[in-house]
Amino acid sequence: MDYPGTLILIMAVAVLAPLLAYGAGRWVRIPLVIFEIVLGLLIGPDVLGWAHQDDLIEVLSELGLCMLIFLAGYEIEFAAIRGDTLRRSVWAWGFSLALGLGIALALSGLDLSKSVVIGTALTSTALGTVLPILRDSGDLRGRFGTVMMAFGAVGEFGPIIAMAVLLSGRDPGVSTVVLAAFAVITAAAIYWALRPHPPWFAQIIRTTLHTSGQFAVRFVMLLLVAMLALSHAFGLDVLLGAFAAGLLTRLVFQGAAPESGDEVLGKVEAMGFGFLVPLFFIVTGINFDLASLLDGGRALLLLPVFLLLFLVVRGLPAYALAPRDLNPADRRALTLYSSTCLPLVVAITTIGLDEKVLEKGEAAALVGAAMVSVLVFPLLALRVRAKEGKATIREGPASESEAW
Repeated sequence: MDYPGTLILIMAVAVLAPLLAYGAGRWVRIPLVIFEIVLGLLIGPDVLGWAHQDDLIEVLSELGLCMLIFLAGYEIEFAAIRGDTLRRSVWAWGFSLALGLGIALALSGLDLSKSVVIGTALTSTALGTVLPILRDSGDLRGRFGTVMMAFGAVGEFGPIIAMAVLLSGRDPGVSTVVLAAFAVITAAAIYWALRPHPPWFAQIIRTTLHTSGQFAVRFVMLLLVAMLALSHAFGLDVLLGAFAAGLLTRLVFQGAAPESGDEVLGKVEAMGFGFLVPLFFIVTGINFDLASLLDGGRALLLLPVFLLLFLVVRGLPAYALAPRDLNPADRRALTLYSSTCLPLVVAITTIGLDEKVLEKGEAAALVGAAMVSVLVFPLLALRVRAKEGKATIREGPASESEAW
């Protein structure tokens, strides 16, 4: 560890952030991740210069991002979002991708490589970031939560697929074949997860749930590490493996030990949101290139442009293709939540910088706009729904075809 004091600072910030969020909650509800990112920026090299990244912190930060995507995958209930809701969310993301690539191509002066990076970043939804906000506000329950889960899941999963095909550095045809092979193996794992498990599996989960054995938590970690290793072996982004591991884990526990699933998830969430996930957001703030954003003025001018494009590219298709049973207030809230992004923008811009496709200022503007989206859009969405008294949508669909 090159900078042992940095890890201590990060954990001190992780403790301070919820205290600040709790105190500010008396006047305005601000997402916890904002305090984590801003405090990380404050202690980072561009402000106070107290914190510096080393190899250990970088690895822990990447694990935090993987855990965030894993938990997002775990939360998805395909039984609730299938049918018409899922189709609409897929179509909305497809329109977002086409619109994002077209606008990015125009902005980049017909630079295809840069337009792919920017266009893909504009289509993401930070489901892992939005979920805690929805859960804390009570908006995750009910029809709105189901719709938001569908649009958020596709907005998280779609860009990961696009990254695997378009940003892997391989020929798109080869990338598609590799991705198909990964999908076949994942489908086989899902088939295994859906099969009946022997009685001893559920028994050992219950027996070790409150002992040092912790079989269930260790099994979850095995699934996560195995899917990360599989995606890495195929040359795919590890976030794809993390998302697939979340889906698999939910299916396993739903079938084998449904009575223990919530408690196991609580333990995994404690590990994720208690240590790894806040570390990722704090390190995001530490690594944020504030100097490049403020240098020369162009990057700073691009920030509001990208913020608006998140709404146009991701939000408008979500608004237009939202299920018909959502009222206007819920449609506006869906637009704002769908346009909220950050983790995948950080990952995509990192790829762009590594490939020397993006300039530092452009990457800083994209990440800065994503940080502002996490601060502004969920707050506006919460206010929109609160102003309408959290107006409920029609009880039940008008017909079976509308339901699915």
